[in-house]
Amino acid sequence: MLKNQEIRFERNAGKVGWRSPSNIAIVKYWGKFGLQFPQNPSFSFTLNNAHTETLIDWSHKKEKGLDFDFLFEGKKETSFEAKIEKYFKLILKDFPFLENVSMKINSKNSFPHSSGIASSASAMSALALCVCSMEKEITGNQLNDNALLERASYFARLGSGSACRSVFPSGAIWGSSSVIDESSNEFAIPWGHKLHAKFLNFHDDILIISKKEKSVSSRAGHALMETNKYAEIRFKEARERLVELVKILEEGDVEAFGVLAEAEAMSLHALMMMSNPSYILMKGNTLAAIEKIKSFRQTSGLPIYYTLDAGPNIHLLYPDVIKGDVSTFTENQLRSLCEDGKIINDHVGQGPINLC
Repeated sequence: MLKNQEIRFERNAGKVGWRSPSNIAIVKYWGKFGLQFPQNPSFSFTLNNAHTETLIDWSHKKEKGLDFDFLFEGKKETSFEAKIEKYFKLILKDFPFLENVSMKINSKNSFPHSSGIASSASAMSALALCVCSMEKEITGNQLNDNALLERASYFARLGSGSACRSVFPSGAIWGSSSVIDESSNEFAIPWGHKLHAKFLNFHDDILIISKKEKSVSSRAGHALMETNKYAEIRFKEARERLVELVKILEEGDVEAFGVLAEAEAMSLHALMMMSNPSYILMKGNTLAAIEKIKSFRQTSGLPIYYTLDAGPNIHLLYPDVIKGDVSTFTENQLRSLCEDGKIINDHVGQGPINLC
């Protein structure tokens, strides 16, 4: 890391860009401490179609100070701009060149932000990857691909905890676990290579029950865990479930996976309802869709399951072999429950893509 030293620019201008996906946590992280450290370890599938694309045009300047323009989907977004400035100031000691460049940042999502899909995960992982790529261009540091991803995971975490998992293909684990070698609170570790083949092409159809911004942000929800009297029980439960899930993912037990995934979704939202003050992010159509999913599974015998992130939208999880049956079911029974009929058909993906 470049600290307290003169920066030698290998180039005077350049462009970096990354498309980074969202992810869906199966074992959830809810509650943190210190500088974005998780109270319990988590596992997530890396998605493909729900992603953020971020491009940065940069040029060297002599005067020192942060200097950037930010556009989200072609428009000025002052709230996002403020978050980026705060993030840059946080990482400035590790990336001092940020004060010696002018940046034009353009970003866009393939899905609604702040609605309970992990938009901060895709956004901050894309930004962290761009910063690490800028460092490589500017200083000539020759990081190999694995080192770049680990470095990006570390700094993505500082912007959004779950973002650190988005930089790896297929799946990732974040958080220290006594039974998982090399697991860390500092950054996520790749887990796609450990997945049974059944999970490598798993589907995640995201039912957009509501596009509206959540009434309680994830940041506020994490903070409320500090006074939640069920917090310690939850952290212990999550640690145990992660161990259980790792075995399930390696063995390819889809039914056991579904049981655990749904239990985790309910645990997450139960914690919200047991916070002080309590709050509910699920909507009426969230519950209606869950009942339809359960009923369809019971009558069809097909392995179709759900999970939720911190919001009202449902992630419909199922193996590729039943794609046709699920498509008919969602069209006939679930699409009408979604706002404007919106469903994002997604699946386990191969991680970020370098756009430049």
